Amino acid sequence: MVYVKLEGDWTDGDGVTHSAGDSVDVDAATLAVLQAEGIVSEGSGGGKDGTDWAGPTGTDWAGPTGTTP
Repeated sequence: MVYVKLEGDWTDGDGVTHSAGDSVDVDAATLAVLQAEGIVSEGSGGGKDGTDWAGPTGTDWAGPTGTTP
């Protein structure tokens, strides 16, 4: 599965409508269709700036710190 940000509205195979700007998980075949239809950027994983988009960014990190308490 690949997490992409939509650049256009899209209705998935279950009939759920997703709006431009939404982020969704899709399989590789669906990603290819979305790219062909221009709903996500070609080769960008849906990133607005033409780079791979791996999800929200920021400095808050709730995961492991790499240190042992």
